[in-house]
Amino acid sequence: MASKSAKTAQDILMADFQALVRDTEKLLADTANLAGDQADELREQIHERLVQARETLQLTQDSVRQRGQAALGGAEQYVQDNPWQAIGIAAGVGLLIGLLAKR
Repeated sequence: MASKSAKTAQDILMADFQALVRDTEKLLADTANLAGDQADELREQIHERLVQARETLQLTQDSVRQRGQAALGGAEQYVQDNPWQAIGIAAGVGLLIGLLAKR
């Protein structure tokens, strides 16, 4: 459940960041008809920052994915090594959720 909510949060963050990049690219395209050296310099700076942002986003996405897979693998290994403890923990969590839901 926690990994599902983390994945959902990650997906929302990625979608928001990609929307930001798309909006910035659109702004860059809309300023294409501006003239002058300053406008050209501004467009170049925006383009460079977009490239950097995309690279950072890709690195962050890869890092988060690797950590998530490592955490999932660790949890699966724990459950395989300690099945009765995992069942006890799951039962305890279920009991707490049931008590909270009953209120």
